[in-house]
Amino acid sequence: MTVQDENQAIPSAYDEDWSREKPGKFWDPSRKLLKTIRTYQRVQNSSSPWSFLVRKLCVIRYRFWSVVTGAEIHLNSKIGGGLLITHPNGIVIHPDAEIGPNCLIFQQVPVGMAHGGVPRIGAHVDIGAGAK
Repeated sequence: MTVQDENQAIPSAYDEDWSREKPGKFWDPSRKLLKTIRTYQRVQNSSSPWSFLVRKLCVIRYRFWSVVTGAEIHLNSKIGGGLLITHPNGIVIHPDAEIGPNCLIFQQVPVGMAHGGVPRIGAHVDIGAGAK
C-alpha cells in the first residue's frame, strides 16, 4: 500500500451516491420521477420569478411519472440521495417518512401508515419486494 492509497477517502454508506439516480436512457420512469421530485424541492422556496413556472412544470411532470410508475411518493418527501427504485410499481412513501442515502426499494412496498408510525430508514438499506 502506498501513501497515496492511504490518503484516499473511502466512501461510506452515508455518502450520497447521486449517480444512482441519474437517468441512463430516455425511458427511465423511476429515475425521472425522482429527478422531478428533486427539482421541485430545489425550487420550492425560491423567490425567483421563474420558480413559479418551474414548480408548475414539475407538478405536471410529477403527475405523469407517478401514473407511469404506479408509485406514490410525495413531492415533499425526505429522501436521501442515491435512492434506487428498480421496479416502482406499488411503492407508497408517506410524506413524513425519512429515507436515508443509498437505499434500494423494490415493488409493492408501503413506507409509513396513515394512522400508525412513520419510519426512519437508515443509510444503505435494501427493502425487498412486498415488504410491509
